Amino acid sequence: MDDAPRQMSVFGFRPFLLLFVTRLTSNAANTMLGVAAGWKIYELTASPLNLGLVGLVQFLPPLLLTLVSGHMADYGDRRKILRACYGVELLDAMGLIALLSSSSPSLPVFYFLLLVNAVARTFEGPSLQSLLPTLVPREILSRAVAANSMAGRISFLLGPSTAGFLYIIGPQVDFFCCAALVLIAGVASSLMPQPPVSQKRHDMNWASLFGGLAFIWRTKPMLGAMSLDLIATLFGGVTALLPIFANDILHIGPWGFGLLRSAPALGGLTTALLLSRFPLGRNGGWFIFIGMGVYGLGTVLFAFSQNAILSIFLLFIVGMGDMLSGVTRQTLIQVLAPEGTRGRVLAVNSLSNNTAGQLGQFESGVAAHFLGIEGSVIFGGIAVMSVTALWIKYFPALHRIDWRRQVTEHGR
Repeated sequence: MDDAPRQMSVFGFRPFLLLFVTRLTSNAANTMLGVAAGWKIYELTASPLNLGLVGLVQFLPPLLLTLVSGHMADYGDRRKILRACYGVELLDAMGLIALLSSSSPSLPVFYFLLLVNAVARTFEGPSLQSLLPTLVPREILSRAVAANSMAGRISFLLGPSTAGFLYIIGPQVDFFCCAALVLIAGVASSLMPQPPVSQKRHDMNWASLFGGLAFIWRTKPMLGAMSLDLIATLFGGVTALLPIFANDILHIGPWGFGLLRSAPALGGLTTALLLSRFPLGRNGGWFIFIGMGVYGLGTVLFAFSQNAILSIFLLFIVGMGDMLSGVTRQTLIQVLAPEGTRGRVLAVNSLSNNTAGQLGQFESGVAAHFLGIEGSVIFGGIAVMSVTALWIKYFPALHRIDWRRQVTEHGR
């Protein structure tokens, strides 16, 4: 095997650099749009219900259209799909600018534009994610997955804070910046090499729509990795309760809440930087269990902390564990899913993460009602560690998988 690609930085591959820029600018635009739209709607209505509807209109398209978007990513031209999505998102941002220029913005139109943006994002996701293995040599795929994950973390860190700063000038400035970022994403995606396009014509039917689910069910390492992440996301999330920890337990106020929210992202970014430099070894599957174990233990310890600095550090560790598991899982998906199925598999993965995240916030609230704030977090962390131990026993194929052999067998 040629060692030259292994020793080269992933950013030395121009196609990957274009993918990184595309994801970074597109995700930043989306996070900025969500923050600015939420603030503006609450400013217009002063209604928590209307604010909650922002999440609803952005949640429905992934729930209803993810399987369709995965089918299109597998059997269509991914670059054309991305160009269409970014075109819609650009027009959508311009529509929001025009809407807010009126003296009395229409709330239904506001929600409609957010819905259209969410539809475009639903089709963008699987096509963008499934491009990665076609842009870098398979020898450095795990490093590329880690580096690509950095784009998401950076955009999550910078997008909301930038949106808040620009909102002081005016919400139109936020949406204009979103439009500019989407335009950059569109240009970068257009400069990528032409990805492979399926030569077979497949009608959209139940078999093709559920092809990703069928493949995941047959592939036990992938089933184990994705189901473990689904359960951990459902029970282990502490984000929804952080305002209570900041205000009532740690007494650090809004600025401290911001630090608590940023800590997991910083931990994840640190891990992604390390993994982009030092790739996963032969038995990569073990890192999923190690990451989840760290995630669960850090969550439990966070519940007992009464010190703000210690709490921030523990959330940093939680983010590191989450990213370690996540990068390993994403690499596994990219390696094991064949070209004609990868889009649908990634679509299922995105759907499970999105729905588990939403339900996880609800679960945290219900558990906190019955168990108390600390009890809810302890319960979630113990649940993650318990399921991790069970999955080690019941999915031996996951921790026995030979990472390097899989890369060789599934290489180009």
